[in-house]
Amino acid sequence: MRALEQLAFDNSYARLPESFHAKLNPTPFSRPPYLISFNPAAAELIDLDPAEAARPEFVGVFGGSLLVPGMEPLAMLYSGHQFGTYVPQLGDGRAILLGEVRNDRGETWELQLKGAGMTPFSRDGDGRAVLRSTIREYLCSEAMHGLGIPTTRALCIVGSDHQVYREQVETGAIVLRMAPSHVRFGSFEVFYYRKQHEQLKMLADYVIDRHYPHLAARTDKYARFFSEVVERTAKLIARWQAVGWAHGVMNTDNMSILGLTLDYGPFGFIDDYDPGFICNHSDHNGRYAFNQQPYIGLWNLSCLAQALLPLAGKDELKAALDRYTSLCEGRYMELMRAKIGLGAIQDDDAELIHDLLALMAQHHVDYTTFFRGLGEFRSTAGDTNEALRDFFLDREAFDRWSRRYAERLRAEGSRDEERRAHMQRVNPKYVLRNYLAQQAIEKAQQKDFSEIDRLLTLLRNPFDDQPGMETYAAAPPNWGKHLSVSCSS
Repeated sequence: MRALEQLAFDNSYARLPESFHAKLNPTPFSRPPYLISFNPAAAELIDLDPAEAARPEFVGVFGGSLLVPGMEPLAMLYSGHQFGTYVPQLGDGRAILLGEVRNDRGETWELQLKGAGMTPFSRDGDGRAVLRSTIREYLCSEAMHGLGIPTTRALCIVGSDHQVYREQVETGAIVLRMAPSHVRFGSFEVFYYRKQHEQLKMLADYVIDRHYPHLAARTDKYARFFSEVVERTAKLIARWQAVGWAHGVMNTDNMSILGLTLDYGPFGFIDDYDPGFICNHSDHNGRYAFNQQPYIGLWNLSCLAQALLPLAGKDELKAALDRYTSLCEGRYMELMRAKIGLGAIQDDDAELIHDLLALMAQHHVDYTTFFRGLGEFRSTAGDTNEALRDFFLDREAFDRWSRRYAERLRAEGSRDEERRAHMQRVNPKYVLRNYLAQQAIEKAQQKDFSEIDRLLTLLRNPFDDQPGMETYAAAPPNWGKHLSVSCSS
């Protein structure tokens, strides 16, 4: 394990021309920084000794006031489609890429401070992040990793009594997020719309060489690159749908070129199942509602395809794009079959799953709790599965579905105990419900950070029974079901 000064920093993105970024240092807080939370699992990814978190230099580096040799801080340029409308220039308005660290396994991780002060791309913003949004991103990125969903990671939160003005005065914070790359769809769009095709090709070559090296020597590498982005994105969104998670702001500038969950703003795990769930109260038309995410993934990929037209043939790009729906739906069905414990594939699987979800929506059934409980289903003829019936006001409607389900399980020779063990490995007991995050935020605002660390530990193993933590697995209280979350951060 290494000390801070021993991390092998580089910044390959800084080697790209000036048109790709703006080089600048983070802006220190106006008041002293302090460590709010540290994530040892993320530190392990860069071979950082966890003991380093206790040093004042740690808070200095990740609070934006100190640099480690090899860092070349910069803000990345990009554009993007926001709520369907093209915005010619966005860029990192409050994030600064410090550089990248290579670990002993040969993996490279970019380290980015989010909330580190103004950049040339801040527009009318102040470049800061508030404590509440920083906690939400920190916890949710690690929760998604625990669920096996590709995502950025988070090393720490550094806070300060520095005042930040949003709807009200709040305290500022910085989250250190990590990813193999923070390049996004909008990174390509900006050069396409500026007709800077040389830079577009340079960016594509950079991403392929570093993250898709198996394509580098191919004559059709740009089309193949897009095809792999399509596949990664389709499977990512299928995972979101299966776990009942909504992103909230699926703009093209928030879509990772590596198929990672990127930019946690307003997000939400579904409590009472509602396919039209909107987690962002600023999304007045429901563009990014839960059930719209698969379509928006396709729409966003079509924007990326257009940006790549100077590099690849239209027919090749269209052929890759045409694979998206079958990839997304196919992966979703695989995940949902696993969630309800089906083995063999049958033609009526989709109908069985659809009818269950329709019942859950009709009766406002808690998504996570029900699927976890479904592992206890008994397929023996005559077993009434009373605990599951109680999720539904119309118990007879559930009985009709459960008889079909039991027959399906018996037909494939499913054994209850074996199926239960399998279902518990794919249906989480714990997710980061909005009310849990809100409780951690409210304590943190009183300088009590214990709930952040408690949730971080809990969500690291969301499929395991964890003694003494049963209340975290319960459906939310009424006050916690409809919390309002916006883009303000």
